[in-house]
Amino acid sequence: MNLPPKVTDRAFARLAEINDGAVPRPLRVAVLGGGCSGFQYEIRMDDAEADDLVLEGGGQRVIVDPVSLPFLAGAVIDFSDELIGARFVIENPNATSSCGCGTSFSM
Repeated sequence: MNLPPKVTDRAFARLAEINDGAVPRPLRVAVLGGGCSGFQYEIRMDDAEADDLVLEGGGQRVIVDPVSLPFLAGAVIDFSDELIGARFVIENPNATSSCGCGTSFSM
């Protein structure tokens, strides 16, 4: 069995900031076909479906659909706040290459 993705404390903390003062919604991390390297990540606020994997921490939830799960086995979902911008990032050991934008990868 493949290891599920992990979510860092920093990513959960940022999600808590986004959800502050609102009805908390989970962060969906999905893998779609397309992008400049074959696959691309989709990261958005969404409602959980019955068959989603739910990763919880700090009162927040990150959800992954069953189709995306094999592509994210052992991946780390983090939040990066750098000069070039602040964004959720995915460190994926399954990706053999990725593009400069960091949202597209190949396997």
